[in-house]
Amino acid sequence: MTTVLAAAVEGSHPGLNITIFAIFVAITLVIVFRASRDTRTAAHYYAAGRSFSGAQNGIAISGDYLSAASFLGIAGSIAINGYDGFLYSIGFLVAWLVALLLVAEMLRNTGKFTLGDVLAFRMRQRPVRAAAATSTLVVSLFYLLAQMAGAGVLVALLLGVSGDAGQNLVIAVVGAIMIVYVLVGGMKGTTWVQIVKAVLLIAAAAAMTVWVLAEYNLNLSSLLQDAVNHGGKTGAKLLDPGVAYGKTGTTKLDFLSLALALVLGTAGLPHVLMRFYTVPSAKDARRSVVWAIGLIGLFYLFTLVLGYGAGALVGPEKIAKAPGGSNAAAPLLALELGGPWLLGFVAAVAFATILAVVAGLTITASASFAHDVYANVLKRGEAGDDRGREVLVARITAVVIGAVAIVGGILAKNQNVAFLVALAFAVAASANLPTILYTLFWKRFNTTGALCSIYGGLIVTIVLIVFSPAVSGTKTSMIKSADFHWFPLSNPGLVSIPLSFLLGWLGTMLSKEHDEAKWEEMQVRSHTGAGAEKAG
Repeated sequence: MTTVLAAAVEGSHPGLNITIFAIFVAITLVIVFRASRDTRTAAHYYAAGRSFSGAQNGIAISGDYLSAASFLGIAGSIAINGYDGFLYSIGFLVAWLVALLLVAEMLRNTGKFTLGDVLAFRMRQRPVRAAAATSTLVVSLFYLLAQMAGAGVLVALLLGVSGDAGQNLVIAVVGAIMIVYVLVGGMKGTTWVQIVKAVLLIAAAAAMTVWVLAEYNLNLSSLLQDAVNHGGKTGAKLLDPGVAYGKTGTTKLDFLSLALALVLGTAGLPHVLMRFYTVPSAKDARRSVVWAIGLIGLFYLFTLVLGYGAGALVGPEKIAKAPGGSNAAAPLLALELGGPWLLGFVAAVAFATILAVVAGLTITASASFAHDVYANVLKRGEAGDDRGREVLVARITAVVIGAVAIVGGILAKNQNVAFLVALAFAVAASANLPTILYTLFWKRFNTTGALCSIYGGLIVTIVLIVFSPAVSGTKTSMIKSADFHWFPLSNPGLVSIPLSFLLGWLGTMLSKEHDEAKWEEMQVRSHTGAGAEKAG
């Protein structure tokens, strides 16, 4: 396989970008190897020994959550679609209030390592754990596709790689590095990578935001007006809703569906939920969410300036023609502001973003399979944690998931990153959130209801996605050469989320199973922390 290197963007220095990225990888690998000393038991491999403070975990959560979609996709969407693009930021941020108020503290008190621990607390262990693991793997793979797609975009733009072969090669390299992070460092190493990445990402976004505003004498109104002036045919509409989602009744419904998926999806994302187990107490879990809300909210304010700044200083036409399309807005803005050096730093930060998030996703998916399926379904809780068999299975699973993510990333590399993440949110909001809320708050809820909600939500969501314009039938679909869509909405959340709640209710009412004693025990534990997993 040969790769042709050529400057993908005039003024870009691929060698410089590669060097800065290599330095970051070297530093994080040192951190990961240092953290690997404490990854022999399941508690250390999955939850870092519950040794992180609320503040540290909050920074790590923001690093886990602020993915390639946040940095590349949202900035690009704002540059092209203006107000409608910023609605991604609003949805992603508001979602944390659901996680803070309804999920974080109670989940930390009730579970041990995974979502399956919570759901199986008062239900039949094996079927519910198998369902939770299936859901976790599906959501994680959807999210991984988005991150790998972002890696392909960055390669084409920043390293000057032309042709599909070059992008495919570097997607494979990113996947390989991610697998090393997870195999060697476990949750502790992954968490430190996420902390470093969060600090770098927020610092880079802050510096670029101040720089853009300085170009307009710190006058946001002047920046917005300049974005309108350079917006071409849609320029006058960039400050109003409707550029992307207001053209027809269907697009308006699509936006409502997207917003619902974003707001409700976060509290069902397995890699976010798993982070609550890395702190020593429920109080720290709650504090970590507060830290995350502050940092994430600040970052999304930066994306408003970065998006409109890219539209004003680079121009939507140039962005649309660049490799990766709208995903290239932030890197092109960096090149415009600070030349090759700032572009190189932004390239490294964006790569760091992808590496940290895919590592978090991979360890979550592998932990769910090893802990829920292998240890508790196949081995019935007799896997022998002290001998490390469960951790070994988790590491093998991580390699398999990494390989699947590489192949999927290659197939999805030309999709908008923020949109792909929105699909992952739709699956999480449909399959996971109803079951979590029913488990924590509905006394009558039982195993049959949980299975109907998880499997029903998964099946409905995936079927609607497959037969939606996201996959076929439009110029921006994954499969452009075919048209087999019959569902009109690109994001299925508006239909799939209520259906999943309905299926959970229906399954519960049709079953006579009910364990009131376990419900009472869960209420005491979830609200007081009595019997919750301690640091160790």
